[in-house]
Amino acid sequence: MTARIGVVTFPGSLDDQDAARAIRLGGAVPVALWHADSDLYGVDAVILPGGFSYGDYLRCGAIARFSAVMESVSAAAKAGLPVLGICNGFQILCEAHLLPGALTRNQNLHFRNRDQWLRIESTSTVWSSGFATGQEILIPLKSGEGCYVADETTLDMLEAEGRVLVRYIHGNPNGSQRDIAGVRNEAGNVVGLMPHPEHAVEALTGPSADGLGFFTSVVAHLGARV
Repeated sequence: MTARIGVVTFPGSLDDQDAARAIRLGGAVPVALWHADSDLYGVDAVILPGGFSYGDYLRCGAIARFSAVMESVSAAAKAGLPVLGICNGFQILCEAHLLPGALTRNQNLHFRNRDQWLRIESTSTVWSSGFATGQEILIPLKSGEGCYVADETTLDMLEAEGRVLVRYIHGNPNGSQRDIAGVRNEAGNVVGLMPHPEHAVEALTGPSADGLGFFTSVVAHLGARV
């Protein structure tokens, strides 16, 4: 049976339709989820897309974290549901304490919009298993508050447990500590990354098709689970 992956739309989401398209190209069926609806409609995984949920008031993701859908997503994630947060979605996952650390204003105080090289550090997640450790990929980055920060104890823990998902290479665009561009939870089902893989799923429309691997990885995982 074809996997069904939910895409949450918050007020201010920009990349929900791009995420849905990436899901289709990855071999699954996208299911629209609404921020005010707590029902996940039996989806097999969830993506929190990029954008500016609730206008990024207070802190990025701070209001979205309390939405009805996030109560269900948080409970399901703790029970093993695969969840991917992209950019604003990454910020929401940190605010919801599903991932450690926080995303703060870029150190250069400028919004960064560019094609960014990354190195895959962890393939032991449902979202990255299709990559090779050390593989370099090129996907777009677009964020003003993408600087990943955490205390030294947390950073050391992430390193020791192999929970750094991807790192910036050939330049750090936002000052993220230890060049971290994405992290994973302990179980490997919850992943957050600041760059946008959904904008790199076809060579015709992106700088590469490197981002598709995140979507085909989870589809392969869901297929193997059946």
